[in-house]
Amino acid sequence: MTPSARLAASVDLLSEIKTLSRKPADAIASDFFRERRYIGGGDRRAVSSLVWDVMRSWYRLSWHLSLAGAEPTPRLLAGACLLFQGTTLKELTEQFADGRFCAGALSLSERNVLTRLKTGALVTETMPLSVRCEIPDWLLPELQQTFGETLEQELTALSETASLDMRVNILRTTREEAQSALRQEGFLTTPTPLSPWGLRFKGRVSVTSTAPFKDGRIEIQDEGSQLVAAALDPAPEMRVLDYCAGAGGKTLALAMMMQNKGHIAACDVSEKRLTGAVKRLRRAGVHNVERHLLVSGDKWTKRRAGSFDRVLVDAPCSGTGTWRRNPDARLRLTQVDIDELLEKQAAILDKAAALVKPGGRMVYATCSILSAENTRQIESFLARHADFRLIAPQSSSLPHALRDCDMISLTPYRDGTDGFFAATLERKE
Repeated sequence: MTPSARLAASVDLLSEIKTLSRKPADAIASDFFRERRYIGGGDRRAVSSLVWDVMRSWYRLSWHLSLAGAEPTPRLLAGACLLFQGTTLKELTEQFADGRFCAGALSLSERNVLTRLKTGALVTETMPLSVRCEIPDWLLPELQQTFGETLEQELTALSETASLDMRVNILRTTREEAQSALRQEGFLTTPTPLSPWGLRFKGRVSVTSTAPFKDGRIEIQDEGSQLVAAALDPAPEMRVLDYCAGAGGKTLALAMMMQNKGHIAACDVSEKRLTGAVKRLRRAGVHNVERHLLVSGDKWTKRRAGSFDRVLVDAPCSGTGTWRRNPDARLRLTQVDIDELLEKQAAILDKAAALVKPGGRMVYATCSILSAENTRQIESFLARHADFRLIAPQSSSLPHALRDCDMISLTPYRDGTDGFFAATLERKE
């Protein structure tokens, strides 16, 4: 594709993302490229790169365009982003060309707006704090309470490109052997500093085509997610419940820690997600997992009350800790969403608590950085359940600094992971 065609595709994809504002951008992009199979791998990466650069700087680019007297249309957002990245106005005008597979020439008003942009620095001190930090205005007080003096550093890290982390499946190999196998295929990795099973890639890579991925030696999983599974500290002889299993990412990590022994029940309310876990379980060589679809009126949970040694509640949440990977999510989030999530999380915690045996443990986890979903949710749970207490995980799979934390909080700026929270709750004997 020519630069003009790449720009046209980027503008088209941005238009679809803006139109389908409640649908995740990665799902929209997947459909977009599936319908345009003529776009090759290199062109797809170039288009995605520009689109995600725009999404990561949406508030800042919109602020600059507003100063220049314009609304943030997909064409202007893409053009402004390229200008701030060093493209000259002359080069940009040439890319906005007429013709087939092109975005069309800039109108006089568009050219005037882009000419008025002050393209020295994307981030300026005159910006409102929420714009500078790429967050909605209404969320600023909550995040100031969470991070205090490190607010800008933390939120700046959330606007950067995320690393690609792998969890090595020690049922099939070792971290060293997996790293060597990837190196032989031309992929350089470094061991993750916190997880004993993690490998981190440099730059954008397609790991799903590698032999270690295809034969189940590695699995895509952020280091923070690996540590959440480690906090549960399951043993081979235990009965373990992954209550919100989804597609089974943490289920796989738990099965690995249990050496494929004991019994894991992976539950979810989505049949599609549970079905998607089957292929992953087979590829990893995991066979100690039972899948169960949670439906209204189901007696499955009542029959298993108080029977699990370990219960993982990877609760549905705002996903604010994953904004590096899903920058569009910050544009969709509303206070109503948060209020509904808080109610749902509390209900899930109460139901899951009934499944923990006396002396057993439950780990409540989110990929959120909001105190309302994390520490305050735990405080509310403990006020409702006198038969539970908050304890430190003490898992040998966790780094020493995290073993004594009764509530684990991970952030991109401080820890190099996605934003994660985990609290270990023990049911009293």
